[in-house]
Amino acid sequence: MPKEKKSSETTEKKEKKVATKKEPKAVKEPKATVKKEKTAEPKKKVAKKKEEVTEATGTVASEVAAVSDETKKENARAMNEMFGLVSYDFDDESDLPTDINYDESSNDYFVGTGRRKTSVARVRLYTKGDKTISVNEKKFKEYFTSDDLQRIVMSSLERMKSVGKFKITVVVKGGGIRSQAEAVRHGIARALTIFNPEYRKRLRRSGYLTRDQRMKERKKFGLKRARRAPQWSKR
Repeated sequence: MPKEKKSSETTEKKEKKVATKKEPKAVKEPKATVKKEKTAEPKKKVAKKKEEVTEATGTVASEVAAVSDETKKENARAMNEMFGLVSYDFDDESDLPTDINYDESSNDYFVGTGRRKTSVARVRLYTKGDKTISVNEKKFKEYFTSDDLQRIVMSSLERMKSVGKFKITVVVKGGGIRSQAEAVRHGIARALTIFNPEYRKRLRRSGYLTRDQRMKERKKFGLKRARRAPQWSKR
């Protein structure tokens, strides 16, 4: 019968497939890896040559003489005088000029005008009279109540060791209380240079003769102040 033959053939094929599936696959054996042992060879000591650093001039750096502290101070002073900076403040009194003999009975006075922001201070130094400081017809400590402002005003006199040597009258206008104090300091320093031109070098190095040109920064469009932006809200 042809149908029986076909059925028998299909069964044989199925049995062959099952047999092939059941046969276990050959497991691959891992390759044996042989590690090559590194032979520890003795390291050769290489004598490093000391490279001599030479400057642009051609001289060896080790032969250059060390810069002394005095030359450093002189260089710093020259830079401060050139740019009007206040970076190094030396307490040595080597450059402090000698006291000038002046007539305490004369009515002469020395004038200096100081400015800071919108404040203007007109200072007069008298050699005659009681050695007090008055600001706008008030006592010095009554007008500038805080110790910080008093220290600012007296800094130029303390720098030149001239505290209690002059009668000082000040008329100051404009600005705030701190800018007025800095304007008074500027005016006193200028008046001291007129009294004794030798004071200029020391006051210039301290920065008391330079007019601080910083003003209030203008308001910008879209901002609340010069740089204060409105608070950002996500929603």
